[in-house]
This record gives sequence, structure tokens and C-alpha cells, in this order.
Amino acid sequence: MEVYMLPWQKFAVFSGRSGRGEYWTFTLVNLVISLVISAVAKQIGIVGILGLLFSLATLVPGLAVGIRRLHDTGKSGWYLLLALIPLLGWLALFIFMVQPSSGNNEYGAPPAV
Repeated sequence: MEVYMLPWQKFAVFSGRSGRGEYWTFTLVNLVISLVISAVAKQIGIVGILGLLFSLATLVPGLAVGIRRLHDTGKSGWYLLLALIPLLGWLALFIFMVQPSSGNNEYGAPPAV
């Protein structure tokens, strides 16, 4: 749970680095929470509101942790715009996000997590 809370604590910090554990924990826990919210919302009849609110709440921390993860692999945060390209952009971003840390780079020392 502590690893999941790191991006929330660094809510809008776009500099520095985030390790694979921090990025993937945040991403996968948010995916599970989104699925649960979607299922609950369907049952009670509030289809889009809860999911939209959760998505808005996680937008900035998600962008920040994604940019810091790209920094960890030695890439610019602007590579996150590849997400706008369907399929090939998503595949490229997935490959970047699963790469190991690049050691010391222009964005600082490797993260502990």
C-alpha cells in the first residue's frame, strides 16, 4: 500500500524518477479500482459519474508518475504523447515502461522503489 501512495504524495511532481514498482503498482491498482467502480455503478444505476470522478482524480498523478517512469529509463516525458497514437504508440510506451532503470542519468539517481 505504501508503494501505491507514493504517486499520491508526489501528486504533481513531474521531475525526478519513478521505478517500475511504483509505476506499475499505481497503474494496476487504479485499473482494479476502476473495474470495481464500474461494476458498482452499474448495479446502482449511476453509470458514468463515479468512473468519471475517479478518472479525473487520478489524471494528474498518473501523468506525473508516467513522466517520472520515462525519466527513469532515460527518456523525455514528452514520449508520453505516444499514447495518442493508437496501438503502435501504446506498444512503444508499454515497452518503455517495462524497461529497467538506466542507472544514473540526467534526471538523477535511480529511485529506491
